[in-house]
Amino acid sequence: MNNYCVATYRCYDDKADFHKKAQGIAVGLTVGSWTDLPEARKAEMEKHLGRVISVTEFEGNAPGERYADLQIAYPDVNFSRDIPALLVTVFGKLSMDGRIKLLDLDFSDDFSAAFPGPAFGIQGVRSLLGVHDRPLLMSIFKSVIGHDLSNLREQFYRQALGGVDLIKDDEILFENPLTPLEKRVEACMSAAQQAESETGQKLLYAVNLTGPTSQLAANAKRAIAAGANAILFNALAYGYDALHELSSDPDITVPIAAHPALAGAFYPSPHYGIAAPLLLGKLMRIAGADLVLFPSPYGSVVMPKEENLAVQSVLMNPALPVRTSFPVPSAGIHPGLVPLILRDFGNDVVVNAGGGIHGHPQGTAAGGQAFRQAIAAALSSMPLTEAAGLEGNEALKIAIDTWGYKE
Repeated sequence: MNNYCVATYRCYDDKADFHKKAQGIAVGLTVGSWTDLPEARKAEMEKHLGRVISVTEFEGNAPGERYADLQIAYPDVNFSRDIPALLVTVFGKLSMDGRIKLLDLDFSDDFSAAFPGPAFGIQGVRSLLGVHDRPLLMSIFKSVIGHDLSNLREQFYRQALGGVDLIKDDEILFENPLTPLEKRVEACMSAAQQAESETGQKLLYAVNLTGPTSQLAANAKRAIAAGANAILFNALAYGYDALHELSSDPDITVPIAAHPALAGAFYPSPHYGIAAPLLLGKLMRIAGADLVLFPSPYGSVVMPKEENLAVQSVLMNPALPVRTSFPVPSAGIHPGLVPLILRDFGNDVVVNAGGGIHGHPQGTAAGGQAFRQAIAAALSSMPLTEAAGLEGNEALKIAIDTWGYKE
């Protein structure tokens, strides 16, 4: 529908008249009341009235399983062109009204036009790195709180020697006296240059952007001036609008990786919250995330694979009028899982690892090398056990001996 944004909900109730429920939402979240209005007032308020598009009921087989999917259209005229305004309109007080979950949002052309989306996207990030023919590899700083700059630099250097394409700060590393933002960037980018002189490989360092919301843009520009070439951002803690403002700022000239911290408060329940493909997919992408981290279906913070692949699908769906965002399935990833990741996510994926790199028995650099060897094997359809036996692939062999493998 032109000039309307459409919300899709799943509402659970054993006894409700779902058609009446949908009509109550459409009216209650827009004009407030309708049947009691005089006809002259109705004509005036018509353009503000929400509309029920569809109600699809499912009876279920046991108490508590009866639900309906409701689609309701909200007029653009009711809200400003920002994600917070839309979310408050379609799910503000409704989120507290029983067992109801926001599954999806379809934006009008006018609403979408306010969002340029990712400044770089998949192809832009690939161009910065000069890597177009394989998945990217990201490593995660671990145990950095309480470490000084020299320790931080050494850990960065060891990760870079392993052949990773991106290194990200830990999302819980905030501004502190030991590793202040500009000094941290300078130390890590110095290590990146040293490693590049040895490996010949470019690298992006996603420095964690923190501080009061009013200072985020200034802090990002300070980091860039110090040499930062990527940003990590806790988008759900700060809000989609903060992400949108950062991504659309012409002076913030580096890719932004959105971290999913707090996502578990929103998506896991079938009865409440916001569905993962919307929360971590569509909204992150239109708000401007170039890369989006989300729980993998394989590791320690598990998201069901169906949900997981739905997030990836939205990040790459060509129907959205913005650049695609790199999917970054994360948590519990080791080299033995690489064939599964490539099978499920294809070539346009960032393989992201923390313990799977740092925990390698031969050290951090070998951990990265094991991943690169696993990626090369998977791309050539070579079984990991066979690749592990090749000369020069000792790092992969030891990784498989340590964590096992799945093909």
